[in-house]
This record gives sequence, structure tokens and C-alpha cells, in this order.
Amino acid sequence: MQTHQLPVFTSKYWNIPQLDQAKLADIQVHIDTKTKPIGALGQLETIAKRLSLTQGYHSGNYQYIEIIHPTIMIFAADHGIAQNGVSIAPSEVTRQMVANFLAGGAAINCFCDSLNIHLSVIDAGMLHPVETPHPMLINQSIVPGTADFSIKPAMTHVQAEQCLLMGQQAAVQQLQTGTNVLGFGEMGIGNTSAASALLSVLTGLPAQQTTGIGTGITSQQLMKKIRLINLAQQRVQGQYATDRLSAQSALVEVGGFEIGQIVGAMLATASAGKTILVDGFIVSVAALIATRISPQAQQFMLFAHCSAENAHQLLLKELNATPLLDLGLRLGEGTGAALAVPLLRVAANFYNNMATFDSAQVTV
Repeated sequence: MQTHQLPVFTSKYWNIPQLDQAKLADIQVHIDTKTKPIGALGQLETIAKRLSLTQGYHSGNYQYIEIIHPTIMIFAADHGIAQNGVSIAPSEVTRQMVANFLAGGAAINCFCDSLNIHLSVIDAGMLHPVETPHPMLINQSIVPGTADFSIKPAMTHVQAEQCLLMGQQAAVQQLQTGTNVLGFGEMGIGNTSAASALLSVLTGLPAQQTTGIGTGITSQQLMKKIRLINLAQQRVQGQYATDRLSAQSALVEVGGFEIGQIVGAMLATASAGKTILVDGFIVSVAALIATRISPQAQQFMLFAHCSAENAHQLLLKELNATPLLDLGLRLGEGTGAALAVPLLRVAANFYNNMATFDSAQVTV
């Protein structure tokens, strides 16, 4: 049986801080003295507590929070599994949709324009790259697409390491602009198959539970998708029968370049003490991998929404995460993350500016 090295990137490598949970009591008092019944703002209070705890760790000021230049990063790549016809579109559509992002014509463009959110697009490994330079586009392709994970590993260990490092690099570039909120989206024909396979190999859940219709495949395509993911899961289980499958090895076996780079970007964002906005199913799988590499990363994550993919609900339960929105979305692109940004803004505003009972001279 083949042996496997431990993952190169461990929790210690990323140096993600442990937040001071003792500060939560003071934060709660700050919220509870506002002119409202206790708990009346529901999840907005939870958001405010999370933002105060993360931002206060570095600033030392737990009485004030701010949302600075929120940014959505869309990572795009192609997948060898797509050659089996498990998606509604061919791989060429990855490039076409990236071109649409750059032209401003996608849903995520409309949302970012409406909400004053910066958008960047990263080619993490597209089969057909966009050749024309664009200020919104960052080219850090590993290679043009992964291998077909139903028959062989999707990538090499070296490529998985490159994913994490390049994702880190992309996030650091954005953080250097001053943003303190990074949301993540994805684009890649076949990437729901990769996400489902990752969820299966990391949790042991069968493909029947982790696999859905994605962007709207037929029942025949769904059956094929489940069969191929089952084959991959059996291959991985056979290969790692006596070894604990690490998150990085799971990425090697059945992952995608965009998913891997999102993992690296999330870990870099957490290392910087900034807020991570997690989008839907595929980005949440990246979050699962990030938390398996460094559990402390989840302190900095807010899960934007629960998608219409049934597997996303299972995944949120696995992460013990409560989504902020439930709008029946299943688009990807970071659209759910963008829609959660106004919730962060109003949470910050009430936390900073809402009167207290004393200041408003309200007696209850």
C-alpha cells in the first residue's frame, strides 16, 4: 500500500490567533445596553459580536467595529471530471463566464455594483484562459485544469501546495489595499462534482447524500455524477485504508485548483485577523478544508447563506455553522457572500451608533 506524507501546511504554519473569548462578556454588555429588548436584533447581534471579537483582537478596541472596502474574490478553474458530461455545459463555459465577469455582465457584477463591493477574478487553472489583460483579472493558473478524479488523483501534492500558496498570495494582495472583509466565490464547470467528492472523502458520507443537480443537470447526469464520485471515494478509501486522510491529501485526490486556492486565501485572511465571508456549497467545502488544516480559522468565518443544494445543509451542520441568509440561491460566483455584506454594515452601525438606555434617557 502506498504511504503518504503528512500535509505540508499545518495549523502552526498559518499562525492564526486564538481570539480572547473572555471579551465576549463585555461585548454582550455593550449590545444589551442598547435601546432594544435583549436579543431583539437576532443574528445581527451575533454578527456584531463576531466582528467586535475579531477586530478588537488587533485594535484593542472592542467598542467599535467597521467594514472597510469589502471585496469578493472569484477563483476560476476547470475540472477533468467534466469530460464525463456531468454538467449542463462544456468546460469552454468557464472561460466565457470569466469574460462575462470582466465585462460586468454577471449577477455578481450587478450585486457588487449595487452594494459598493470590489470584485476581482483569479484564473487558478482554466483550460482556456482569457488572453486579454484586464485590471480585474489575476492570472495564477497552476495548469489548465485538473485530471479526472474518478480514475486518478486530480492533482499532485506539489500542485496542492501551489494552490495554497497562490491563494495566500492573492488574499494578501487584496488585504494590502485596506479591506477587512474578504468574500469568496468560484467558477468552474464540474466544480460541484469536485465539492461533492471532497465532502464525501472528508466525512465518509456517501455520494448519494453529497451530490445534487448543481446548475440543473438531468436525472441521468445525476446518476452518472453519483457513480463517478462513488468510484473516486472507493479509490481514495482503498489508497488511504490505514492512513488518516488529511485535508490537503483530499484536495490532491478529488479537489480543484480554484477550491485549493480559496483554501489558501481563507487561511491567509484568518492569519491576518480579517473577516471571511463564505458563499455557498463549493466555497463552504473550501472552508471545511481550511478548518481541517487550521481549526482556528473558523473564528473568522461568517457563512453568508444556505444554498438550495441539500449537501450544503449537511455541510453547514458538519461545520456547526449558522447561515445568515436562506434565499434559495444556487448560483455561486460569490453572490450569496455579496448579499450578506449589508448585514455586516448594519450590524456595525447599530453596534457603534445605536443609543443606550442611559444616553437616550429611556427607563425600562
